[in-house]
Formats: sequence, structure tokens, C-alpha cells
Amino acid sequence: MNLVTLIDLAGTRHLPLLLSLSRRLATPVYRAAFLAAASRSGVLRRLAVRPCDLDTLASAIGVTEDRRLLRAWLDVGVRLGDLGFGDGCYRLRSRTARALADPANDAVAAALEEVARFHLPVLLNAPSMLRGGRRLTLGDQDGAVIARSTRVVQPFVQEAIRDVLDRRAPLRLLEVGCGSGIHVRYAAGLNPRLTALAIDLQEDVAAEAEANLAAWGLAGRVRVRRADLRDLDTEPQFDLVTMHNNIYYFPTGERTKVLEHARSLLAPGGRILLTTPCPGGSAGMQVLDLWFRYADFGGPLPRPEELADQLRCAGFTGIRARRLIPGEQFRAFVGVNRTPAPVPNAEERNS
Repeated sequence: MNLVTLIDLAGTRHLPLLLSLSRRLATPVYRAAFLAAASRSGVLRRLAVRPCDLDTLASAIGVTEDRRLLRAWLDVGVRLGDLGFGDGCYRLRSRTARALADPANDAVAAALEEVARFHLPVLLNAPSMLRGGRRLTLGDQDGAVIARSTRVVQPFVQEAIRDVLDRRAPLRLLEVGCGSGIHVRYAAGLNPRLTALAIDLQEDVAAEAEANLAAWGLAGRVRVRRADLRDLDTEPQFDLVTMHNNIYYFPTGERTKVLEHARSLLAPGGRILLTTPCPGGSAGMQVLDLWFRYADFGGPLPRPEELADQLRCAGFTGIRARRLIPGEQFRAFVGVNRTPAPVPNAEERNS
């Protein structure tokens, strides 16, 4: 670099700003995207077993095209510090990469993928979507990824299930938006006399839940269907309806009607358990709210008082709401199907 260039750089503010943005903003975004892709593709899991050369790694993850392109992508991971390279082999380097390679952290890996694949695009494209009149559709999501990522709140959902579930008497459960089936499995484990119908809007998600429940030995107790709650037509036979992380899949103006239909499927005295994030939480929750505001099939996250009022308007009584995660706006709502007043018999009418 010559003296003239140094003088020119000294007189511009662009370079310090660029360097600051690269370090503080761009590099973390690159890392998030790379780690999400490395997890999704199976690279992290494979390298967690042992270091691999390029050809071994390419074969393990099913890459048959130009492997030089795979090398270029892997070398970005090395430059970011998440992979290492030596003796002709790639290996995991950062603690974050090692943690995401652990199957026990699959929900966290899925949450990172959700951020990279769904949250970042809506932040990036929101103004242009508004100018073009475009809205997000259900096809813009990957139901399997969402089902995995929502397991980050699984312990808190399980706490809500324990709070409401009768563990001794025979119990008929309707799970709306069953995802992977993990919450139905937990409920069935608490009550060995429980039977259930689990439904999901997306065919591939319902199919995966059915396979999971069969593998868990619950095929005889849990039926799985691809169905929309709004179209579900069964007798009022259920003792409990559960809706976990999905009320915002319905437009705000339809939620009372949706909840009223859910109540129509409950036996007298049956209950609904609804868990959901609400506005006012972390930045991630705010971006989730933004995503569903831009969707053509859903709506914003429900405000607690709004959702409680919708449950009342739908005919539920004894509404209880509580925060499940300290410091976060993730809440559980419980309502009871009001029991119809008994019809007086002829003797009582004539007395």
C-alpha cells in the first residue's frame, strides 16, 4: 500500500465502518448460516465421529457433483473458526460446532436453522414484499424443522401438561398441531389409559408423527391424521384438547371461532390446554410475530388478555393463564367446557 492510498484512507470514514460492520454484524450472520447448513447437511454429526478428508465427507453426506465446490464451502467454515483443517482432514473446532453436533442439542440446531432459513428472509424481504403485495404461505415453512425447533420449550410444555392431565382415569385427548408427536408421547406416558387423536395441517409432519408414535409403541393408542381443526367433524368425545405453539397459525379474527369449534369437540366438563409465545418477549419472539403477520394463513402472536377473552367468548369458563418461562412471554392457558344445565324431567317441571 503506497503513501497516496494511506492518505486517501485516512480521509474516509468508510473503512472503519466497514470493518466494524464485518466484525460485529456480518461475521456472526455468516457463522449462523454456515452452522445451520453444516448441521442440516449432516457435516457436523459426521465430523463429530472423527476427522474426515474431502472425499470421505462428500460420500458421507451424499455429494456426487464437483467436490471442489464442497471444499470451497468447507473452507469458509475453517475461515470462520468453526472447522479446522490439518493432515488433509476437516474436523470440528469451535465449541459451538461441537455442541450443535450433539444429538441431544437437535432442537437448538433446528432453532438456528429456523432463524437462518425463515427469520432472516422475512427481515430482509419485508419492504419488498409489501411493495409487491406478496405474503408468506405455509409452503414457505419446513414443518419438520419447526416441529424440531419447538422442542426447545418442551420442558415447559411438559410442565403445563402435568398440571392439567388426569393420570388415572381413562382420558381421550385431541392434540391439534401434533408436530413430531413428542407431546402426545409424554401425555401417554403420564396416563397409561390415555387414547388420542393427533392432527396436523401438513401431510409430511403428520406422516412423521405417525412413524414416530409407531416407533414409540403407541400406534394402538394414538391415531394420527392430516387435518385442519376447522374442518374436523367428530362427536364431542374428548376430555382434553391441547394446542401447543400454533394458535398463531389462525388469523386473529378466526381464533374465537376456532376455539369454539375446539370446545364443540369436548365432552361436558372437558378442558383445553393451550401453550403459546406472546408479544413482548425476546427479539426472536418478535421476529416470529413478524413472520406470522406477513403470512397469508396466520396472524400475530396473541396478547394474553386477548387470548383469554377469546377463550371466554368461545364458551370456556374458569380461564387460567400463567407464565411458563421466567422472564419470557411463553404462557399456558386452560379453560373448561361449560357443562350444560340439566334438563328438568317432567316431575320437576310440574312441581
